[in-house]
Amino acid sequence: MQATVRRATATDAPALARLNWRHRVEEGDQTVTPGTDRATFLDYFASWMADHVSTHLPFVAEVDGRLAGVAWLMLAERVPSPMRLDRRTGDVQSVYVVPELRGRGIGTALLDAVLHEARDRELEHVTVHSGTRAVSLYLRSGFRDGQRWFQWRPPAD
Repeated sequence: MQATVRRATATDAPALARLNWRHRVEEGDQTVTPGTDRATFLDYFASWMADHVSTHLPFVAEVDGRLAGVAWLMLAERVPSPMRLDRRTGDVQSVYVVPELRGRGIGTALLDAVLHEARDRELEHVTVHSGTRAVSLYLRSGFRDGQRWFQWRPPAD
């Protein structure tokens, strides 16, 4: 099994919407009823992705030509300071690997791609709010525990 990680494109929107639905509804808390029906969500997601193309960068992992996982890098600009005028940051969001392929390095490969993008964009730092299951992934990738969130800074050259 070889996983390939790449930046997602607009043509991936329907598949990303289905992965998000699977993650949040089909594998989520079964006692919670989703706020909208599946078809409405899938349509909305594609529009949302197009509207946020400059601030939310999706990365996908493919195995045998099918999407096996996704991770998003949300970009933001902080208020300038006298010490640093350009204060761009990122936030890792909605990392998901299909359950049948977990434990095979796909999450690590996705996070590596996200952090490579963060370094290329010279982001000041990257944060993530993690569920309990993924904490070890983020710590192995260089994030530091901030109690309820984790922060990563690019290594000094």
